[in-house]
Amino acid sequence: MSDTHTQCRAFIVDALCSLFAETGRELIDAAVLLETPPSPDMGDAGAPMFPLAKLLRAAPPVIAAKTAEALSRNPAAQATAEFFALGPYVNARFNRARAAHSILNDIYNAGEHYGSAGAGEHTKRRIMVEFSGPNTNKPLHLGHLRNDALGESVSRILRAAGDDVRKVNMINNRGIHICKTMLAYQKFHEARGDTPQSLGVKSDRFVGDCYVAYNNYAKDNPAAEQEAQNLLIEWEKENPQVRALWQQMNDWAARGIFETYERTGVSFDKLYYESDTYLKGKAEVLGGLERGVFYQEKDGSVWADLSEISLDKKVLLRKDGTALYMTQDVGTAIFRHADWTFDQMVYVVGSEQQYHFKVLFYLLKKLGYAWADNLHHLSYGMVNLPEGKMKSREGTVVDADDLLDNLASLAREEIKEKGREEAVGDAARVAESIALGALHYFLLQQSPAKDMLFDPKESLAFNGNTGPYLQYMGARLCSILKKASAINADGSHETLALLTHDDEWALIKLLGAFPQALQKAGEKLDPSILASHVYETAKAFGKFYHECPIIGAGSGAHNARLAAARLFLAQCTLTTLKKGMELILVPFVQSM
Repeated sequence: MSDTHTQCRAFIVDALCSLFAETGRELIDAAVLLETPPSPDMGDAGAPMFPLAKLLRAAPPVIAAKTAEALSRNPAAQATAEFFALGPYVNARFNRARAAHSILNDIYNAGEHYGSAGAGEHTKRRIMVEFSGPNTNKPLHLGHLRNDALGESVSRILRAAGDDVRKVNMINNRGIHICKTMLAYQKFHEARGDTPQSLGVKSDRFVGDCYVAYNNYAKDNPAAEQEAQNLLIEWEKENPQVRALWQQMNDWAARGIFETYERTGVSFDKLYYESDTYLKGKAEVLGGLERGVFYQEKDGSVWADLSEISLDKKVLLRKDGTALYMTQDVGTAIFRHADWTFDQMVYVVGSEQQYHFKVLFYLLKKLGYAWADNLHHLSYGMVNLPEGKMKSREGTVVDADDLLDNLASLAREEIKEKGREEAVGDAARVAESIALGALHYFLLQQSPAKDMLFDPKESLAFNGNTGPYLQYMGARLCSILKKASAINADGSHETLALLTHDDEWALIKLLGAFPQALQKAGEKLDPSILASHVYETAKAFGKFYHECPIIGAGSGAHNARLAAARLFLAQCTLTTLKKGMELILVPFVQSM
């Protein structure tokens, strides 16, 4: 929230405190919220009085009128903004010159840290964010890309908002699906000594091809499933030959997967491996059984009664004593909390796992772990291509690398068609940045809960609500600033008071609201909130520049100062736009 917003809210709170004092009650500060009115004609900010009606035993419009009247008697408040009652709201129309100086100099002084929480503004929390969770039997695909984009962006936003964030990844590197790829390798590649290098195939793609080959083999061989199960049994017995093959194929898969992470700008602070954690929950479940938290059937299996959360029951240990995914996740959560004591844990996992996490959080709470109340499932919808649903085992999944290669190729063609190859410098690098910007923005611009259809060509449009549009406006800003290098930008109060045009003010307000958008995106764990704000800011700059030229501001001392003020505004816009794009994973490019 900008200083002007903060000051206006403080003045409204002070006025309300007087009203509360008359009733002998105490105002709850958090009940006073400052919102942006739907129309500029209604002012620049508004505080709804609805939350206070019951406490003051008065209608919201009456409270608003009394508060506005009290504010009219406060000279400091009047110097900051014009306050007035509008129905059940107390609205404020900012002193533009004062607000412009405050907002733009905040940006100038903070630089790349603009919007981040300062000392005393935010209680620092330790937040662990788990995302990606690849299986080492196939490459990353489009679904992983949405998961990765959400996890990485949410982590960056939370860090910018002032939290201590640890990004973690659970590598699913054991189980029957891994053994199926191993079986296919044994049958179709081992005798020839095939490797990804010898076949000229990216290493994770090679493993994924083995997974597809297994499923083709299984169609005509009923014993295939048992063969894979036998490998799993040997793996659990730690058969050295089976373990060696498992390690080799996991290394191939992981190497390729991490190459894709590097390409997409995704990173992790800690890696966990299923092979290290899959047995950790068994002791917890058995301990819960001893304490009567769980119960045992006659066949020896262990179950949890879920009637308390309106569900039936859940098996936690099979009759042979083996664990399930739920058991494993119970142990892993406990292990992680001991490893890094978090205040909140966010699981970025698709919406099809809502039942799993509802049960997991309940089980941890029943086991006595109070921090289970601070576990959150960031559920997101399915993402598909226009061609339809993808299936790994049938080989119809679009690999992340193939998708990015296609997007980069289309971007390169666009650069060539516009005759911009020489202007952009390294056309291949710029095309790759455009591809990443198009992909990430498309995946983040909608709220996570929504299913989405990813259209590669639509995502690459240079006009409209797209990543390339943001990149284009950023590049345009760089060009403008370069052309205006002879002008000395001026952020003084007297000079910025010249920014009186409505399009100048609309842009300034959006820049001032950037910290609020960042904080809200962090609170809601929703990057689309920030993506929308960054897009509106870029659009507002385009309108500002069209209506309020910098270089062509005119001659004379007044117009020279106006140009200096507009240049300062453009510089602050560039700072904010770059920061926002970084948080939503859209690479910034200086020339397009």
